[in-house]
Amino acid sequence: MDLSSAEWHKSTLSQGDGNNCVEVARNLPGIVAVRDSKAPDEPSLIFTFSEWSAFVSGIRDGRFD
Repeated sequence: MDLSSAEWHKSTLSQGDGNNCVEVARNLPGIVAVRDSKAPDEPSLIFTFSEWSAFVSGIRDGRFD
C-alpha cells in the first residue's frame, strides 16, 4: 500500500524526550494508518475509519485500562 502521501501525527502527550510513540495518518482515502515512530520504514497497521473510531472510543471509555 502506498503511504507516501500520509501526514503522520504524534499525540501531544507523546512528544517528550522519549521516542516510544506511535504516529497516526488520517488523511488517506478510506483508511487510517498507524506506525511506530522508532521504525517509520517498517510496515504500518491499516484500519478502516470505523475500526479506528471503535478503537478510539474504547480508549476514551476505559475499556483497555
